[in-house]
Amino acid sequence: MIQLYEFALSGNCHKVRLMLSLLEIPYQSIAVNGVEREHKSAEFLAKNPLGQVPVLVDGDVVLRDSQAILVYLARQYGAEQADFWLPNDPVGQAQVQAWLATAANEVTRGPNALRLFHKWGRNVALAEAEILTEQLLGVLQTTLATQPWLAAPHITIADIALYPYIALSLEGKVPLAQYPAICQWLARIEALPGYVTMPGITRKVA
Repeated sequence: MIQLYEFALSGNCHKVRLMLSLLEIPYQSIAVNGVEREHKSAEFLAKNPLGQVPVLVDGDVVLRDSQAILVYLARQYGAEQADFWLPNDPVGQAQVQAWLATAANEVTRGPNALRLFHKWGRNVALAEAEILTEQLLGVLQTTLATQPWLAAPHITIADIALYPYIALSLEGKVPLAQYPAICQWLARIEALPGYVTMPGITRKVA
């Protein structure tokens, strides 16, 4: 069975949990003790030398990085839906990859950083995080005002990659009411069969 090493309050871990649930893949959740810095232990560093969660173990396959794990799950377990979650055509793949890069860059340095600051008092580049968040939400609003999903006419792993930290924006003191297209996009994801939530997400649907 797949094992997922994770933090309960990590948006990066949540996107993997969400993908596993949407694909109806059984897995074992292994909580990593962040307070005791278990993710920096020699045993954990053998799985991910960067000392970060999530880590997914599937038999002999050990993967780090939430975006990479989404790619693996789409290709390995998407079956006939593999092209659905991660398009095979060059343009579709490029569109998804662009948003995966956004999740790793602007989302991490923007909404995620604001959440770290306001929820846990972490030292972040606050001014940069505020600017990046405003820019990112503007791009998302413009994109989603003309199409229901980010990278294709249907949901892809691009949407899953961005969802958690946008849905957690309120914990970073970022209200989303002025971004109706983003709120509708969140609601579409939250209405999917198999959707799972996490602490801190205020769902847009009942």
